[in-house]
Amino acid sequence: MAVYVQFLIDVLSLGSLYALMALGLVIVYGILKLVNFAYGELIMVAGYSLFLLGGTPLPWLVMAAIAVLMAIGAGIATEYAAFRPVRSKSVTAVLITSFAFSTLLQNAALLFISPRARTVPLPDIFSDTVVLGGATIPLRNILTIVAAAIMLAIFSFIMKKTILGLAMRAAATRFTMARMLGIPANLVITSAFALSGLLAGVVSLFWLGRIGSVVPGIGLEPLLVAFIATVIGGMRSLQGAVVGGFLLALIVTTFNYSLPPELLKFRDAFTFSLVILILLWRPDGLIKGPATGQRT
Repeated sequence: MAVYVQFLIDVLSLGSLYALMALGLVIVYGILKLVNFAYGELIMVAGYSLFLLGGTPLPWLVMAAIAVLMAIGAGIATEYAAFRPVRSKSVTAVLITSFAFSTLLQNAALLFISPRARTVPLPDIFSDTVVLGGATIPLRNILTIVAAAIMLAIFSFIMKKTILGLAMRAAATRFTMARMLGIPANLVITSAFALSGLLAGVVSLFWLGRIGSVVPGIGLEPLLVAFIATVIGGMRSLQGAVVGGFLLALIVTTFNYSLPPELLKFRDAFTFSLVILILLWRPDGLIKGPATGQRT
């Protein structure tokens, strides 16, 4: 019984992080039809913000809130610096600019902070454990599930019940038509990047809670995870991003539990092989999003 409870909590906690990562990526893709390859650096910015605030007497929740705000600011800066000047140009130009901005942020961390891993301040609750169904569960996993549920509920409310959310959904479906109907394009795009930064900032807190330190390249794995999850779930579907995140977590956790120790180092190879099989079956992803208009 204990092992099943442990497995379920592991899937839900990891899936919660993967789902939030995927949402942060797909919300920008849905409007611009472009992948933000600087997305992982938003997590890095939040991590280093938390590290730099570690020497201050501020309560941890205040430091966490500032770190999330820094991620939001970095998301907006990404839109202004890497996307807005070239988004009406070719796709290649936008992708190169996105990569360049990502590299710029990484090198800034290398130059001004350190290439070595830096320990971030974490409250004791991140190292506490609870006994549930006979299994000893890290409390941070429970917190991750609760925080993700709250974020998903807030995100759903914004997208379905607010004017901004309706404008973003309209822009994701028919961007040119939405602009012709008077929806302010720049505001919608900036809001999408801000929401992406918010999700990345929250993910950063719990991602760092698992590893305890931040390095300049910390954003690469979350970026790959988010991209794979969105491809599995459907690049144009917000629901698909969530489904893809939890499915990817289920695959990864299943291999963690089932593979013998000598094969664990090949876990990623098994994971990607299964992802390929899923895409051969559903090349557009598990959940097909709405028809989209031309990128602009």
